[in-house]
Amino acid sequence: MKYNWNWIFVLALIFSGCGQKSLEEEYSQSELIEDADLGDFYLQVANLDETRDFYSWTSDRIPMVSAHRGGPYPGFPENAIQTFENVTKYTPTIIELDVAMTKDGVLVLMHDDDLERTTTGKGKVREVTYEYIQGLFLEDETGTLTDFKVPTFKEALIWSKGKVLLTVDVKQSVPYEKLIEEIRNTGSEAHAAVITYSFAAAKKMHYLAPELMLSITIRNEEEIQRFEETGIPWTRVIAFTGVAERSQEFNQALHKKGVFTILGVLGNLDRSAISRGDQLYTSFVQKGADILATDRPKEAAAAIQTLSPSNSSKQIYFTRR
Repeated sequence: MKYNWNWIFVLALIFSGCGQKSLEEEYSQSELIEDADLGDFYLQVANLDETRDFYSWTSDRIPMVSAHRGGPYPGFPENAIQTFENVTKYTPTIIELDVAMTKDGVLVLMHDDDLERTTTGKGKVREVTYEYIQGLFLEDETGTLTDFKVPTFKEALIWSKGKVLLTVDVKQSVPYEKLIEEIRNTGSEAHAAVITYSFAAAKKMHYLAPELMLSITIRNEEEIQRFEETGIPWTRVIAFTGVAERSQEFNQALHKKGVFTILGVLGNLDRSAISRGDQLYTSFVQKGADILATDRPKEAAAAIQTLSPSNSSKQIYFTRR
């Protein structure tokens, strides 16, 4: 497979003596490089305290991308571990993934209820066994067959450690209790934030797993007030501000709460960047978006890399190896 991604950016620290290349000594964060031999870009947290610190907003935060459905590109299908790995070759990233459940109770990565669009299989995920899923291959967005298999949620959790942070989109077939059990059994509490789509769902998830970070939709001042009525502490929140650009004043209101904002540029805003130029991504960050959830993680990351501060308290979480 050939790629034309010429520009990648550098964020990291050298951990001397452990064989990792850190970048503060050799490169500035805004410097562009083309040397793939330096290794992949990773986010690394050791425990929940570090995760909460990473997601705690500071004025020197490092803007970054979240790869929607893992960041599919030609030859790399959505919700595949190989696709996650491909994105980390170009940028540090949060990986947004989708979790569904098979007929026999195995959690797998799959966005659609049906198997036809993204795999060689047929039928609904909840109506087939994991044994059946194991025999399938994934197809990319053009329908081209790959040799990649459908991962389990457990496999994705284990792979993510020391590499990326996850935001987990839970499909309706998945009980929260089972999802939490998988996260805890793999010791992945520091790496997996759970996406909720209502304040009621956020309250339930927080009641069941108060230690976990939650991605909660907060799009206006009224929703800030409604969130505060839930009793969930702001220290457990990443604010998803929707798929339309928000004002700088609104983003600042969330920042004053110490909260990172995720702007969903996937869809219309990504298409606008394609037609108007990728510099559009920089305007979103300049108005207060901290994380861009995108279907174009390589392009968005390249566009916003010059907005990274030369020094940041968050640098300790960025490595390259």
